[in-house]
Amino acid sequence: MKKQQICILGSTGSIGTQALDVISQHGDLYEVYCLTANNSVEKLSEQAHKFKPAAVVIANEEKYKELQDLLADEPDIKIYAGKSALEQIVEAEPIDMVLAAMVGFSGFLPTINAIKAHKKICLANKETLVVAGELICNLAKENHVPILPVDSEHSAIFQSIVGDADNEIEKILLTCSGGPFRLFSDEQLNTVTAADALKHPTWNMGAKITIDSASLMNKGFEVMEAKWLFGVPAERIQVLIHPQSVVHSAVQFVDGAVKAQLGVPDMRLPIQYAFSFPKRLPLNGERLDLFKQQKLEFFEPDIKKFKCLALAYDAINKGGNMPCILNAANEIANSAFRKEQCSFKGMATIIEQTMAKATFDMNPNLDVYLQTDKEARAIASEIIKNINE
Repeated sequence: MKKQQICILGSTGSIGTQALDVISQHGDLYEVYCLTANNSVEKLSEQAHKFKPAAVVIANEEKYKELQDLLADEPDIKIYAGKSALEQIVEAEPIDMVLAAMVGFSGFLPTINAIKAHKKICLANKETLVVAGELICNLAKENHVPILPVDSEHSAIFQSIVGDADNEIEKILLTCSGGPFRLFSDEQLNTVTAADALKHPTWNMGAKITIDSASLMNKGFEVMEAKWLFGVPAERIQVLIHPQSVVHSAVQFVDGAVKAQLGVPDMRLPIQYAFSFPKRLPLNGERLDLFKQQKLEFFEPDIKKFKCLALAYDAINKGGNMPCILNAANEIANSAFRKEQCSFKGMATIIEQTMAKATFDMNPNLDVYLQTDKEARAIASEIIKNINE
């Protein structure tokens, strides 16, 4: 049987490295065709030496020579650099599926090109659907391309729907650990640092998404993602704080039945399920022991304390290019918080002000999305500059 050829966009990040572990467990089924990274040239070189892909791409062109030197002993691996190379590599004919695991807006255009090239999409880059959900879904439909969710929550929803695809969903129950500040008072949130926010209680993720999880913006993004993936309006998607991260999400049907997917917090399971669907393959790793699991708790999120989640719902309700504005402003604010240029609560203020100032378009096309992203980033950066003057 021919091995499935996989392109990993963002192979050096948390999702990418775990995907490579899945591939190494099933070397008879999967093969790496291409690996890409933004700056992590040494890690990319290590991965290339181990998995021998046909090609590697480093987005930062300044790292091209360094990557060439590191891979001088691998003459069969083609080496490319730059954003345009990232956007083009996904179109390579041998590729069967693309794991979109790049962080933020940077994954948007490569994912669009992969869809146009009729590649199966394993989606871990939620910002693609946040920014332009309608455009992406229409494009996937036109090109008959499946989009399979890799986020643990959306994979859980997908797994809960399998076998019930024709039955009406009454509600999606989207779970959330609550992050490190779940029990903090409003006053305590005034003094938290990026180092505090990066201590996630249950998941091991990259810095940007860990901060988004602490602010609950990540959950707002996931509401948008669920809306587009499963065709359920935002008002029927309920966020539940679930500190134990055992119930990864659930679906409530019109008869009141609730189906959920449970498991230990391990991203390799949803990655593998996206690769292998509809089959389930063996996976080495920890198993859920319900005898040791003393309790499963669920709480309502405090959207006054965690304003980013409320802003995400506002953006969904407004529609058009507002989610794109929200995402761009959040990327700038998130980065500013990590650089100590704004406070934890200040992130929501920057995002809210950017949403008020950026040009709103109810019927955006691709060019509008690209322009909106640029404009919103400039506005958010100016707000941060004024804060620090």
